[in-house]
Order: sequence, then structure tokens, then C-alpha cells
Amino acid sequence: MPTKKNEVNEMTRSGFERLTEELTHLRTVRRQEVARQLEEARAFGDLSENAEYAAAKEEQAKLEDRISDLEIILSKVTVIDDEKLDTTRAGVGLRITLEDLDVEGKIYTYDLVGSEELSGAAVSAGGIQRISQKSPVGQAITGHSIGEEVTVKIPRGFRKLKIIAIEK
Repeated sequence: MPTKKNEVNEMTRSGFERLTEELTHLRTVRRQEVARQLEEARAFGDLSENAEYAAAKEEQAKLEDRISDLEIILSKVTVIDDEKLDTTRAGVGLRITLEDLDVEGKIYTYDLVGSEELSGAAVSAGGIQRISQKSPVGQAITGHSIGEEVTVKIPRGFRKLKIIAIEK
């Protein structure tokens, strides 16, 4: 989901670098690939009835849309300084461990990330699930401290969670 015009989002350094690398790849490698596809499709002749050309043009439009989205996202993002992260309150860039108070013994550990960082893999290094700060759980825990309980609205009702650890 692209960033709204005036909205500034927080993002981890690794998320920023990943999106910057994606943008560079799209601007260079992918644009050249799509240009080659268009050139090959033109060689088939009449463009009005050329399915290959229409498919290549559609691919080009999707590529340019993604490039535009990434440019907007990266221009309006605040990169979180890992050294200045405050582990007293849940926030972007931190690993949060939660106890599900509705299910005895159920523990969840999440890396809380900026909403724009989830366009790639859903699991971070080490097998820890990443969740967006704008997800229901992310919104509920952001700003809360260890020991605090929060209630999260989920599709099947509500869940009561307790923050049991916050770490870098």
C-alpha cells in the first residue's frame, strides 16, 4: 500500500535498504528487460492485434507504477536509528514478545516494522514473524511497556495480550 501524499512512515534501516535495492533493480535491470520485451513484440508486426505487445505494455505500466510507489514511499520515510531505539516502549524496529492471556502458555514474538516493509517476505531473519505497526496487534502494542496488557480486535472477536519482553 503506497504512502499517502503527506504521510510520513517509520521504517527500519534494513527495510529502507531493501526497498532502495528494489527500486534500483527496477529502474535498471527490469526496465531494460521490459524494453527488450517491447522491442521483440514490435517485431511481430501489427501492434493493434499483437497480444505479446499488449502484455509487454501492461508489464511496463505495472513496473512504472511500482517505481513511482517506491519513490513516494522512500521520499517520505523516517529511518529508525537502531542505536537510539527505546526498549521501554513497543515501537518500530523492536522485537516484542507477547503472552496470549486467552490461551494458556501461548507466546508470540514479533518484529514490529513499518507498514511499507511488508511487501517482501513475511518472516525476518531467524524465523521471527514481522508485523506492521498499522496491523491490529501493532497498533494495540505500540507505545506500551513490558507488563502492560492490551486488547486487540481480531476477526473472531477480541484477544487480550500482555507484553512480556521488548528488545532490539
